[in-house]
Amino acid sequence: MTDDKLIIEGRKKLAGELEVAGSKNAAFPVLVASLLTEEDCIIDNLPLIEDIYRLLEIFQSMGVKVEWLGERRIRINAKNADPKKTNADLVLKFRGSVVLIGSLLARFGRAKLPQPGGCVIGVRTIDSHLDVFEQMGVLIKKEKTRKNRKDKNDYAFLLKQKSSESVVILDEISVTATENATLLATAFKKVTIIGGDVDYPNRELIKVLTKMGVRFRGEGSHQLEVYGCEKLKGFKHSIMYDPIEAGTFIILAATTKGDIVIKNVEYYYLSYFLKKLKSFGVNFEIIPQKNNLVDIKMLPSKNIVIKKVQALPFPGFPSDLLQVVGVLATQTKGSTILHDPLYEGRLKYLDALTKMGAEVFLSDPHRATINGITKLYGQDVGSFDLRGGASLIIAGLIADGVTTISNTYQIDRGYEKIEERLRKIGANIKRVSQ
Repeated sequence: MTDDKLIIEGRKKLAGELEVAGSKNAAFPVLVASLLTEEDCIIDNLPLIEDIYRLLEIFQSMGVKVEWLGERRIRINAKNADPKKTNADLVLKFRGSVVLIGSLLARFGRAKLPQPGGCVIGVRTIDSHLDVFEQMGVLIKKEKTRKNRKDKNDYAFLLKQKSSESVVILDEISVTATENATLLATAFKKVTIIGGDVDYPNRELIKVLTKMGVRFRGEGSHQLEVYGCEKLKGFKHSIMYDPIEAGTFIILAATTKGDIVIKNVEYYYLSYFLKKLKSFGVNFEIIPQKNNLVDIKMLPSKNIVIKKVQALPFPGFPSDLLQVVGVLATQTKGSTILHDPLYEGRLKYLDALTKMGAEVFLSDPHRATINGITKLYGQDVGSFDLRGGASLIIAGLIADGVTTISNTYQIDRGYEKIEERLRKIGANIKRVSQ
């Protein structure tokens, strides 16, 4: 973990192309699925970000062979994986590691991990995961942590026996709890998952598991049937492009009024987001490309008005894009209400935005009103979470003066070499190591 800072001199004219990288959230379950088999798995279009590197280090700590075949292409072989050797300290660095549990239980029948770390955007317990595992016959025991760790509990999981059939009812629509249920279901003859998430990470996982020999019914619905098999095959798969990074770049271009083309956009997963932007008055052109991808050419926009944005699970407005819209709201006429019913810490970044000159009123931890148009001024601010950090970069790009953003590790967890990519379109941004 680094103590780097990003230093941004704002109000520079931006123009050019921003290429979207592979999806972080889709890559996690695909990588973890490779632990289910002893055969080679080849994965392409990986984003080169901190969370991916940490997950691969966890793999290697348990004896998984990881071989880079190219800049973004790897071969994974988990034939000699030993879950007892898992580096628990790495698990604490990011929340995506929670999906290890379902895969390890499916293959080995046991797992022992601490509660994962990640962004500070709310309580984010793993209760929904524990509930899923208990419904599927997993015995869960809390154990005391090692003395040199600050987290409160380790969790030991033991799959008592594999049932021929199981019904799992999720108590909330959770992306990663659905992933864990699906991964563990590969060891069962049949599992019906009710109330699961249908967003892009789970659809990507279903594609990969299908290649491995698992059968499904009800893909794309909130009632999914999973038919496991005794021996899973290896697979080849190219990770989809990141819809959240694409949405971040689109808001960046709209906020900075940049002449920017965003390439490799997964239109299907951003169709509602783009529809809402059109209704706000954001002007852009959709340029169809191959493989259901599009490019988005940002055009000059006048009189953008955002009344209310509420984050909801897919196909609603993505929670991960609510924060960047908050920065756009500072540059639009009138009042904008932001509402995230999912995470009570999602709006924490607004403290930094207020410091930069934004007019913000917090109703409660889930709701805020932003009044525009306000001028922003460069300040020294910190990044508490991944998407909030990206939002502060956008704020720095439109602010008068110099903005310094610390705790860049949070940003690096999800955005690959962000300062290098932004410099290519004219941003005055540099990284300084402490």
